[in-house]
Amino acid sequence: MAERKYEKYIITKPKPGLTLPEYRRERSNVATEFQTPVAYLDGDVLKGAFYVECDWFWKGTDKPNVDAHTHSFDEVIAFFGTNPDDPEDLCGEVEIWLEDEQYILTKSCLIFVPKGMKHCPLIIRRVDRPIFHFTAGPAAKYG
Repeated sequence: MAERKYEKYIITKPKPGLTLPEYRRERSNVATEFQTPVAYLDGDVLKGAFYVECDWFWKGTDKPNVDAHTHSFDEVIAFFGTNPDDPEDLCGEVEIWLEDEQYILTKSCLIFVPKGMKHCPLIIRRVDRPIFHFTAGPAAKYG
């Protein structure tokens, strides 16, 4: 079957051969016991696209997934629990730092990080049920 005209706009997998900056500790192109990448979009995957990354978290750990860093673009970081009876329940505990303030997340949420704001480390402390995570920023590449 020939490729359909708009098929390229439907992203269903992680970016092949993705190389991330040093402050990102996770292996984003292979499933691990803690995390599974689902889909990744940037200007390399689709010309003109902005950065979006989606993952499932399965288990908690005491080690950071991402170290502290900044970006030259705004970013949205999201965590959603999978309890159909209580969509606000994060189904676990996530630690994130915004500048010098620690936040312990236990509710599904969106986090807006203005460009230049130091954020992370990010630690997925506890996962009672799978947690869906995505992050997005209006930049052609993550970095």
